[in-house]
Formats: sequence, structure tokens, C-alpha cells
Amino acid sequence: MRTYLDFEKPIAELESRIEDLRGMEKSADVNVNDEISRLEVKAQKLLSDTYSNLTRWQKTSVARHAQRPHFCDYIEGLTEDFTPLAGDRSFGEDEAIVGGPARFRGRSVMFIGHEKGRDTESRLKHNFGSARPEGYRKAIRLMEMAERFQMPVVTLVDTAGAYPGLGAEERGQAEAIATCTETCLALGSPLISVIVGEGGSGGAVAIAAGNRVMMLEHAIYSVISPEGCASILWRDAQAKGDNKAPDAAEAMKISAADLLELGVIDQIISEPLGGAHRDVKATIERLGDAVEHAIHDLEDLSPDELRKQRREKFLTIGRVGLA
Repeated sequence: MRTYLDFEKPIAELESRIEDLRGMEKSADVNVNDEISRLEVKAQKLLSDTYSNLTRWQKTSVARHAQRPHFCDYIEGLTEDFTPLAGDRSFGEDEAIVGGPARFRGRSVMFIGHEKGRDTESRLKHNFGSARPEGYRKAIRLMEMAERFQMPVVTLVDTAGAYPGLGAEERGQAEAIATCTETCLALGSPLISVIVGEGGSGGAVAIAAGNRVMMLEHAIYSVISPEGCASILWRDAQAKGDNKAPDAAEAMKISAADLLELGVIDQIISEPLGGAHRDVKATIERLGDAVEHAIHDLEDLSPDELRKQRREKFLTIGRVGLA
């Protein structure tokens, strides 16, 4: 069953009417094909018009959509022989970050990414994609393994941020994130990062400092969530009945188009009309094509060239020329 977002209510009403007419046609043997066709054209145009003019806050809702494909969906759709590896060899296992080697279109590739979960049970298991220090230390271990075996690394980012709990802080959350980011920058293998949903704060950057950084069209990437920004700037305005999160989203410029213009990312991967959740298979194929092309562009570079390219890329972000 399709889940609709608040701004999709007019689309939901049209599509519900279409389904009712189809049911009427089957049960009463009534020919309503012409009316169905007319409404389908109208619904398609409304969907196109809506998604071509999304606000940044609406894009945030799309990026968080419950039916959007997650890490395990991409692994299932793109790879063969994926072998998940567990544990940080220090404290324990963290299932918010999943990773392991797999065969991807004829290559051995190390895949690492946040997994949010699909239902209540799996979301609790994966802690809603918010990783503890063990998750980032596991990612470091897998990246270093990939470098030893000369495998490209692909990271799929989808997290509201690293887990801020007391235990995580006691076990060195900030250090783990910083070291994971450093490992990305020092890696001698090609590193391709894709923000597939939410890219929140250091919890996202820790595995996204790649040679190529891409975003799905309706993903978001920011230093803090719009709600978090609003609570700091407007002192918990939402609790007072004046939700400033949409204003924060606009001010932070968190969309893929914004970040491409600012030079933070290198490429936008287009989504099917209506968002990735409307055609998961097509989304997975488009992401696979973009990743394959990026690996092809980088695979002939030496480890030193990869490190230099990555370093120069990130030092350039935010640099303003002198007048």
C-alpha cells in the first residue's frame, strides 16, 4: 500500500478515484476506461508539476519516506555474493552500519552504508540508521581491508546523524567519527559515496569523504537536521506551535541542486517521477549505473593520485576567490 506525504494529498485523491473506478469496472462490468485514462493523465501531470517545484522542506519529507529504498535494497538489487562482516574488533557490533565485500557488475567491491530498517522491529535493530562508535570503527576496518585487497569502496549514506547517547559518547563517538573521516581521506582505493536519503552531520560525513560524492535527486545533506537548526535558532519554536523547520531547511540549502551548485557534491542521480519510493527498481538501476561509471573513471589512478584528488576536492569546498 502506497504511503502519501502531506503535500501529495491532491495526488492521493486522484489516484484513489482511479482505483475506485477500476474496482467498479470489475464488479459491475461497467466500461469506465475513458474516465480512467483521463484521470491518469491528470494525475501524472499533477505529480510532475508537484515534484518539479518541491520546497527544501518537502524534499526532506521525500528523503525520509518510509518506502524509500535503503542500503539492503541496493545490495539485493545490485550485487551478488554480498558477505556482511560484523564487529569493530574492539567493543562489539553495531547494526546501524552494514558492510562487506560483494560482486558488482563483474568487480569485487566493498559496500558500506547506513541501514535504517523497514518496519518497527528492523528499525530498532538498526537503531534507525544512527551509528555508535562501533559502527564507524567497523567501517574503518572494512575500508582498510578493501585497500589491502585493492577493492573500490562504495558508501551509501542515509542517517539523521550519529547516535548521541551517553554510552556512545563514553566510548569515543567524536574520535570514531574523526578517525573514520581521516580513513576516507587517506584511503588508497577509489571511494565513491552516495547520499541516498538523509545525510546528517558528522555521522554522514564520516563515510562520505569520497573521490566522487553523489546524491539522489530528492536526498538531503546538511550539518544538522532542519528541526535541530530550528530548535537552536528559534528556541524550540515547534513546541510553541510555530514550526520553523521549513524556514531552516530553506536557509541551510540542503537539496542536491544546492549542494551541486556549492561544489559539495559532484553529481545528482535523477529519481523516477514522484520519488525513489514510487519505482524502487529504477532507482536502484540508476544508482548502479552512476557508481559503475565513477569506478571506471577512478580505477586507473594510483593510490597517491586518489589521495591527492580527494584532498584537493575537499580543500576546495567553501573556498572563495580574492577580489
